[in-house]
Amino acid sequence: MTDIRYLAPTTLDEAVSAFAAASGAASILAGGTDLLVQMRAGVRKPGTIIDIKKIPALTAIEDLGGGAFRIGAAVSGAVLAEHKGFAKAWPGVLEAINLIGSKQVQGRASPGGNLCNSSPAGDSVPAMVAAGAVVTIQGPNGKRELPVEAVPAGPGRTNLAPGEIVVSFTFPARPKGSSDAYLRMIPRTEMDIAVVGLGVNLTMEGGVVKAARVGLGAVAPTVLLVEDAAKALIGTKLDDAALEAAAAACRAACKPINDKRGTIAYRTKVAGVLLKRVVAIAAARAGGN
Repeated sequence: MTDIRYLAPTTLDEAVSAFAAASGAASILAGGTDLLVQMRAGVRKPGTIIDIKKIPALTAIEDLGGGAFRIGAAVSGAVLAEHKGFAKAWPGVLEAINLIGSKQVQGRASPGGNLCNSSPAGDSVPAMVAAGAVVTIQGPNGKRELPVEAVPAGPGRTNLAPGEIVVSFTFPARPKGSSDAYLRMIPRTEMDIAVVGLGVNLTMEGGVVKAARVGLGAVAPTVLLVEDAAKALIGTKLDDAALEAAAAACRAACKPINDKRGTIAYRTKVAGVLLKRVVAIAAARAGGN
């Protein structure tokens, strides 16, 4: 068996330097819920593992005020669930993150790992896309920012440059009358991979939608920001015509595959159904804010 070098840097600069020096032969370890499984299966064979959990910036939860938060990429779902301020501001994001695996997995799994694993069916990603979250990335050439939806490049692939590490997610401030929600369709009652996952983020005033974002997962090679669905909702009171137009936009955006969890036709239909259900939940929550 090949020896694996284990590093646990305490600063971001150390981690970036080590990752860059490995020239593609290293893997980042946050929760390890994907990496360790892939290593056991022989899919990943890193020469070096860089454990980022001892870096304060990657495990911090910062309340920036007004519903805005900065979440370290290695914060686990279980830790985030204990933060009442984040749960109030972003309930949809939290419910998506806490659908990642079992309770035991949630104690380790992080949104950063879920994003970088780049599965089209990753639960946290559609919700973060709907939230308008921005990713801070650091690499050998310094820091940069990307919207969450710009990070995945395809199944198992990202748009990160060599040596870059996801540092944190920044969630924007919440205007009054704002909230979000996330639902997924799975074959089993729990601990399964999404057939379709959908997140909606709404801002409402006087019963009228002032702003909206829709994130759609498991129906294309990458998670989608469905702008046409958001446009169909904005300026409406969420009447049946608006909801059907938004659902039609979601169906039109789908580019799914047939697999053991669902057919192309099934996934496409479910995307429209989930849109209507998730909008109803997000709107009810927004009305209470």
